[in-house]
Amino acid sequence: MQIRVLVVDDDQDILHALQKRLIWMGHEVLTAEDGEQALKLAIEEQPDLMLLDIELPGLSGLDVLKRLAERRSNVPPQYTPEVVVITAFGTIDRAVEAIRLGACDFLTKPFEPDHLAAVIEKARGQMALARQIGLLQAEVEGRYEQVIGHSPRMVELLDTARRAAGASATVLLLGETGTGKEVMARALHRWSPRALKPFVVVNCAALPESLLENELFGHEKGAYTGAGKREPGKIESAEDGTVFLDEIGDMPAGLQTRLLRLLQDQEFYRVGGTQPIRTNVRFIAATNRDLKEAIHDGRFREDLFYRLNVISLTVPPLRKRPDDLPALVEHFLRLHGASIAHRTFTVSPDALDVLQGYHWPGNVRELENVLVRAITLCPDDRIEPEHLGITAPRRLPVDVAFSEDETLNYHAVMEGYSRKVLEEALRRAGWNQTKAAEMLGLQRTYLTRLLRQRGVPTRPPSMDLPNGDA
Repeated sequence: MQIRVLVVDDDQDILHALQKRLIWMGHEVLTAEDGEQALKLAIEEQPDLMLLDIELPGLSGLDVLKRLAERRSNVPPQYTPEVVVITAFGTIDRAVEAIRLGACDFLTKPFEPDHLAAVIEKARGQMALARQIGLLQAEVEGRYEQVIGHSPRMVELLDTARRAAGASATVLLLGETGTGKEVMARALHRWSPRALKPFVVVNCAALPESLLENELFGHEKGAYTGAGKREPGKIESAEDGTVFLDEIGDMPAGLQTRLLRLLQDQEFYRVGGTQPIRTNVRFIAATNRDLKEAIHDGRFREDLFYRLNVISLTVPPLRKRPDDLPALVEHFLRLHGASIAHRTFTVSPDALDVLQGYHWPGNVRELENVLVRAITLCPDDRIEPEHLGITAPRRLPVDVAFSEDETLNYHAVMEGYSRKVLEEALRRAGWNQTKAAEMLGLQRTYLTRLLRQRGVPTRPPSMDLPNGDA
């Protein structure tokens, strides 16, 4: 594979020798005689590889490496070349320093052609790996590239999220399973000043306490049986970036204490460690649980809740944002149509009616799964109701909506809903109690008892009016 190589050396003989050899090997070659020119060409020409002499007049090779490291922290990796430093035998210590600053290898003078070829091949392997990582990152970001939402509730939520993203304050994301809390967390990271730093996900419900502790904080060599070397945890890996603590409501009590101390002091200890480690990360936590109820039951620390709940964002369920459904459908068809079937899809009006009439207990995640199934099974480019796998709407037979300030006392709510169901059954049965009992799947005598207990009228409202008021 041909690559573009920038050779930087103030020795004309070495410069021309390397240029000639690299052209013979089939590569495109650029040359520079000093550090300033090298940086200019690295930015403008975007070479794949730089062969960089450490001993340069003015801006040294180490200075060039430092400038490239700064650039690498602010732009995607594909815009910064891999670097192989050129050094003499007497300056091996400087070559080691260059490796520390980001060089992938070094070449000693005088060099053999076979050694040069081996170093180039190794650098090409590094470049291929970097490209693969870049593609994987792009694929992940493509999946989470945007939060779809034009309904008033989502517009308000996104406006608040964008304002919160610029700060380092901890964010707590609340909402039902499948509403898109991780998508929102990634958006907060992408909109923040930490966007080019790592975004690390930790599922607090996926591992037992000991493994989760090791996952978060890492361990020292010999901390436990099998710990043969020091391993950093996810928090260290996310330095200067964002740690997303998913399912925080399921974190074991012992780890809640350690997390609280980390949030308070911005430092932690590895498992088995005795030296504190300072850290600079932004935490975003998410849960589908009622943390206030968990606090009341003793399953979640109240002080940790207040540390996490600096900024609270509630992602609404899909049934509360029906206006967003067509846009979500279009997004998932475009995303999965290309990756699964390599073509574009449309949804027929009848299929869209089915989607809009569904209750979506699994929220956006369920919608995505339904559309993936439809794309897989659809023989052409138009998705019809039979491809969706939704046999019947799963709406409640009597709609119930709760306002934010309404009590959610279970017994009171269920009694009220029971009364509405009984009234609806009587209405549909023309106030014939025998037919209503059959419709409800109840014994006639049990229905009569329920009507009496719930205080449900057994005649149409017009029949209960006093004489002269009809």
